[in-house]
Parts: sequence; structure tokens; C-alpha cells
Amino acid sequence: MSEYGTLEEIDGGYALKFQRYFPFEVEHVFDYLTKSEYFSAWYPFATGEMNLQIGGKIMFDDGEGSVYEAVITEFDPPNRFNLREGDDLLHMQLDMKSDGCQLDFTHIFDDRTYAKYMAAGWHRCLDALGLMVHGNPVEWPENGAELREVYEEQFDL
Repeated sequence: MSEYGTLEEIDGGYALKFQRYFPFEVEHVFDYLTKSEYFSAWYPFATGEMNLQIGGKIMFDDGEGSVYEAVITEFDPPNRFNLREGDDLLHMQLDMKSDGCQLDFTHIFDDRTYAKYMAAGWHRCLDALGLMVHGNPVEWPENGAELREVYEEQFDL
């Protein structure tokens, strides 16, 4: 299992943070973060409809009647991809390291009661992203409940 996320309190809200390391150049990983055919495979409810520019929209459909959008707040290939989804902010930053690159993924939100659910969900999504970056098919193991328990304990919820 990959590295667990952390939760920090910031400015009256919360920042859920994950780091992932990849033995690839940032350009390779950035493609998997932003190209619609990849994005829609690892990001929940993404439709693949996206306008990759600041102010551009990304469309989502939960399959149960809710259609919504996110707005890109920063787009600086191949290092930064940030968006606002409702009141939440998502920051994705890639930096070169000596043996590849590091992804810093941060989700900023207001309601701590959802932290274990968000953490488990993003953990699974980032694991799927990692599989794709390495050229492997996406698998979604049945580990959501286990991850929620881990994060509930880790975040003292």
C-alpha cells in the first residue's frame, strides 16, 4: 500500500495532503494528471470534458443525476494544476527529484467530519493514478472501508 495522507488545520479549514513519488520526468506524470483520457480514469466522476486553461471548466457526472463543474485556477505545465470544485480547492504540484519526480496533492476543505472519507477516496484515486503512470491497468481493490478506519484513527476522528 502506498504512503498515507496527512491532515492539517489551516485558516479555519483543513488540508488533506498526499505525496507520491514517480521514477519519471514531470512531463510524463503531468500528462496523466491532465489529459482527459487519463484524468477521467483516476479522478472521481470526471467526464473527460475539460478546457485546460486558467478559468477553464472540467465537467463531472456522478451517474446518479448530479452534474457539476470545477474551474481551473492555475495551469502551469508541467508543474502545477489547481482547481476549485465547489468550495473545495485542489492543488497538484510536480517537482523534479534526483530519481524522478514528486507529486504533492492537496485538497483544502471546510468540514472535518468528511476527512476520513476524502482521505480514503483520494488514497485510492492516487493509487490508480500511480498504476497508470507506470503503464499498468487501473485496478480498484476493495480497500475503502479499511482505509476509512485507518484515516479515522490517524486523524483522531
